[in-house]
Amino acid sequence: MQIAQIAPLTEAIPPKLYGGTERVISWLADELVALGHDVVLFASGDSQTSANLEACWPKALRLDGSVRDPNALHMAVLERVRQRAHDFDLLHFHLDYYPFSLFSRQPTPFVTTLHGRLDLPEHQVVFATFPSIPVISISDAQRRPVPGAGWIRTIHHGLPERLLMPQPVAPAYFAFLGRISPEKAVDQAIRIAKRCGVPLKIAAKVDAVDRDYFESEIRKLLTPPDVEYIGEIGDGEKSSFLSGAIALLAPIAWPEPFGLVLIEAMACGTPVIAFNRGSVPEIVEDGLTGFVVEGEEEAVAATDRLSRLSRGAIRRRFEERFTARRMAREYLVVYRSLIEFEALRSRAAVTRASFR
Repeated sequence: MQIAQIAPLTEAIPPKLYGGTERVISWLADELVALGHDVVLFASGDSQTSANLEACWPKALRLDGSVRDPNALHMAVLERVRQRAHDFDLLHFHLDYYPFSLFSRQPTPFVTTLHGRLDLPEHQVVFATFPSIPVISISDAQRRPVPGAGWIRTIHHGLPERLLMPQPVAPAYFAFLGRISPEKAVDQAIRIAKRCGVPLKIAAKVDAVDRDYFESEIRKLLTPPDVEYIGEIGDGEKSSFLSGAIALLAPIAWPEPFGLVLIEAMACGTPVIAFNRGSVPEIVEDGLTGFVVEGEEEAVAATDRLSRLSRGAIRRRFEERFTARRMAREYLVVYRSLIEFEALRSRAAVTRASFR
């Protein structure tokens, strides 16, 4: 199958450090190649992939301070893909709703995975305007604000089976991993850890938009050795970081579309204590891979039950549910169905034309 994967230019594929969407695209493209498909990845020129790279800008925009209008470059990417659309059996976009209008006017089947939040009022408008455009959700919870969108399947993220592995270390702290922002609520993780008398290690990125929040609300809470801020880490450091954790704390304060850190912890056999928001109850199996709680009080109480969980069982559930190979195979089912649908529609159009 000839498949185009179209990525944002914000981060390289895979990203150097933080970047959930871009990492998922990288894993998906590599798994599709490993399964024998011909994949072209439209992405920044500093990307590294086993697919054929179509460089659409020399460097990831996060690292290129000269770019002030990223939308202009993404519009150019869309036109570049349109000009090559006939080369592919299917186009797979990861650019939110940007391809909807242009690509509904051409014959190559396409699909978009929506990676972000969909609960803003303006999202109602765009999905009401394009109700038949095929879209994939990364959790069932992500669909709730826009039930009228053209949903065709939910496909949970997956990561390479051996990318993160349990390490033979004695767990000694709670972990917080990902990004420091109001919706990730690291302040609640700090309070939970302090109430339990357990050290907290924070490995997280601070985006420019969240810098003021970090400086005014979070920095004063960082009191080593009880609360240690490590900063942003890459995949090579995560196995050790997560394996050394008694649990990953995820006090999510927004409708999380997926939460890649949840399955990263599971890959290391580390239980998760997460607030019941968004996708959490789909990802975390309460009492098996962690605990789904309603707030700070329940999170503190759940820490007393962590010893009942088997880290080996958590790793096995990751292997059963959240590998990149499983993800790629589910996407292939979608690709084939869309290609078949387009072929049937084209044949029907030819038949109708012959009777005119």
